Amino acid sequence: MLTIRPSRPEDRDALFGIWLAAVRATHDFLTEEDIAYYAGQVREAYLPQAEFLVAVDGADRPVGFMGMTGAKIDALFVDPSRHGQGVGRALVSQARSRVPVLEVDVNEQNGRARAFYERLGFRETSRSELDDSGRPFPLIHMALMEGTGG
Repeated sequence: MLTIRPSRPEDRDALFGIWLAAVRATHDFLTEEDIAYYAGQVREAYLPQAEFLVAVDGADRPVGFMGMTGAKIDALFVDPSRHGQGVGRALVSQARSRVPVLEVDVNEQNGRARAFYERLGFRETSRSELDDSGRPFPLIHMALMEGTGG
């Protein structure tokens, strides 16, 4: 059974573990030094300050999470052991119930994430050469309009 609930302060370690495992499983273009750089930002700045929707199993253990700013999905990470089981789709569906248009940025090198969003109906709107930290990891900007996707 999968439930989606707001994050709690005590979720932070579990969410960081999900982030790290998911990045290692899907971001093969990052070096360990890159991962360490982003891990510091995620652990020290992002997780303590942001609110998330958390997908939990029947024992209330986090298996995925999503962070948003307005209509933009800032983060969507799922425990790799739960990939392909509808966790990400459920989180995006929850977001769609709140806003009519969703936006997301996907690393160009992360083909699995891009394919996931395309299956849900997201379409590319533009591209940036650098990521939000100014590092050379191009981003594909995507949007899902009201009445599209599934």
